[in-house]
Amino acid sequence: MSANTSTHNPKQVDELADITDAVTRFAQREIAPHVSQWDDAGEFPRALYAKAAGLGLLALGYPEALGGVPASWRLRNAMTVALCRHGGSGGVLASLFSHNIGLPPVLAHGSAALQQAVVPAVLRGDKIAALAITEPGGGSDVAALRTTARREGSDYVIDGEKVFITSGMRADYLTVAVRTGDSKGASGISMILVPGDAPGLSRTALRKMGWHCSDTAQLRFDGVRVPAANLLGEEGSGFKIIMNNFNGERMAMSAAALGFAQACFDEALDWARQRKTFGQALVERQVIRHKLVDMQMRIASTQAWVEQLANRADAGDAGPDWVANVCMLKNHATQTMQFCADQAVQILGGMGYMQGTKSERIYREVKVMMIGGGAEEIMKDLAARQLGL
Repeated sequence: MSANTSTHNPKQVDELADITDAVTRFAQREIAPHVSQWDDAGEFPRALYAKAAGLGLLALGYPEALGGVPASWRLRNAMTVALCRHGGSGGVLASLFSHNIGLPPVLAHGSAALQQAVVPAVLRGDKIAALAITEPGGGSDVAALRTTARREGSDYVIDGEKVFITSGMRADYLTVAVRTGDSKGASGISMILVPGDAPGLSRTALRKMGWHCSDTAQLRFDGVRVPAANLLGEEGSGFKIIMNNFNGERMAMSAAALGFAQACFDEALDWARQRKTFGQALVERQVIRHKLVDMQMRIASTQAWVEQLANRADAGDAGPDWVANVCMLKNHATQTMQFCADQAVQILGGMGYMQGTKSERIYREVKVMMIGGGAEEIMKDLAARQLGL
């Protein structure tokens, strides 16, 4: 798959269509029919990782030398949108692709030996990777984290807690933010890769409003010993690693929110065409048509912004307003998702309140999208600072 970024390149257009078609079929066959059952079970089968890997979905955006498939942001976003639109489950998306926030620090800052030991197995779907930053005492205030890693000989010894960790219950590798040395604030943050079977690591499952089939955990590190070779980058460089990682996460979340908004629109339109009240289909009523238009208006603006920033990312155009735009897009996209979920439930009426509809599930999943990766308020404040406001 080419990483060519020209929107007028026929080959790229074909690749976007191909990935969209393939992922649509995968989501309709392997995800959508089973999501309600998986939500009830609180997890989806681990075999789904291998199935997704078989299509190359887990490998998109990673180097070939590690079993990856180099891909543009436009291509990766097309995959995300199709998976969300036709799978209709944020829980599946979050856990199935938790490696996309867990592996980038390993890829950018881990040793070649560490990369070879970890990345290929995850991209094959054999292993699961996750990211562990948030702590019980704080979320977006990364510089205040308290989990420590002290050097003892050729090892680091980790003590502390993490919470709200996606794939936390069954991750084979955890990319963990820790405090090393005596430095306070951001300058004391480091990143280290922790094997999931390390002695002293314990996990507690958490129950949530949504994302029921995505395992989410609280982690406790009690004298967890990790080889010093698992340090990612230099000591004290972790804060910058985390901030850079956030930009990719927010881009991906924006594409996901777009796909979920489209899923709500699709279900609402289908229902409005079939459902009759007082002898007329709902779609024949002006008030319903206006709701659908309002949904499309927000979807179209979000799609245009997602595509614009993807083109900039692929072209390496990270100007002074780049981070601000990513933050604002993340807010705009999740607000679009929220609006479309609300309107879809309203159009479906009583059926929209029933579990089993995509709109009901997405309605419950909106808030985690508006909080995860940086809450709305944090996004606005960060954007304001970047814009010099």
